[in-house]
Amino acid sequence: MGVKFGPAGQAGNYPGRSSVEYPGWLASQGLDAFEYQCGKGVNVGEETARAVGVAAREHGIQLSLHAPYFINLANPDPVSLKKTTNYVLAACQVADWMGAVRVTVHTGALMKRTRREALDIALISLREVIRACDGEGYGHITLCPETMGKINQLGDLDEVLELCRLDERLLPCIDFGHLYARSLGADDGAEAFGRMLDRVESVLGQSRASVFHSHFSHIQFTPGGGEKCHRTFDDDDGYGPDWAPLARAIARRGWSPTFICESAGTQAKDALTMKRIYQEVLTAQG
Repeated sequence: MGVKFGPAGQAGNYPGRSSVEYPGWLASQGLDAFEYQCGKGVNVGEETARAVGVAAREHGIQLSLHAPYFINLANPDPVSLKKTTNYVLAACQVADWMGAVRVTVHTGALMKRTRREALDIALISLREVIRACDGEGYGHITLCPETMGKINQLGDLDEVLELCRLDERLLPCIDFGHLYARSLGADDGAEAFGRMLDRVESVLGQSRASVFHSHFSHIQFTPGGGEKCHRTFDDDDGYGPDWAPLARAIARRGWSPTFICESAGTQAKDALTMKRIYQEVLTAQG
C-alpha cells in the first residue's frame, strides 16, 4: 500500500474554500491522504460528508477523521463517559459517510490522578466505546488513540500502546511532535525513532505496527508542561523533531504508515516536503 502523506484540515495555501474540492487540490499537489478535522465538534452533514468521500476516492486520497478534541477517556464520571461515547459515535458516523478508514481519538487528562489510575479508567472507557461502536455498526472503522503532547495528559507511547492492546482493530496514532514535546526534546533522532518503532512492533506485532497512523509537525514546548504550539518547517528557531531520520527508519523497515502533517498553516506544503524527503531516502537505499 505504501506510505501516504497529507495534511490535517485545510492548508493555508489552499486557494479555495470548498471541502468537497479539497481532495482534488491535494492530489494536484502530489499528496494522497487527508485528515478531516472535527476537533471542535462534529458539525458536518451527510450530503457534504458523502461528497467529500466521493471526491477523495476519485482522486486517490485516503481519508481519516479527527474526533472532537474534548474527548477524555480518563474521566470516570458516567455522564462524561456517555458524552465521550457519543462524540466518538458521531465521528464514526461522519467517517462512515465519507468512507474514511480511521478515526483519531484523544486519550484525555490525568485530572490529579496517577498515570496508572488514569490509564485504568481509560481502558474501561475505551472498552465501552468499542462496544458502542460495534453496536452501531461501526466495527469496520479503525479507532486510533493518539499520543499527547502535554506532560499532564494521558498518552505517552506506552500508555497508547496499552490502550491499543484492548482490540486488534485499534491502531496507535503516534504523534512524533507530541512525543518530542512531552519528552522536552529527547525523543528525536535516529536512536529515539528506532527505539520507539521497535517498541510499537514488540507490543502490537509487525503487521499492525507497520501500518500505524501518525501525526507529524515541528512543535515548541515549555520545560514545565510540554507542548506549547505547533510550528512550521520554515521556522528557523531549531524546533523539532527532525523528519529525515524518521523517514530513514520507516524506509529501512519497509513499513507503510500514514503521515498526517499538522504544521501551523503550512501542513500541505510540509507534507509534500516529507514525501519528497522520504522518496529521496528510498532512492538512496536502492
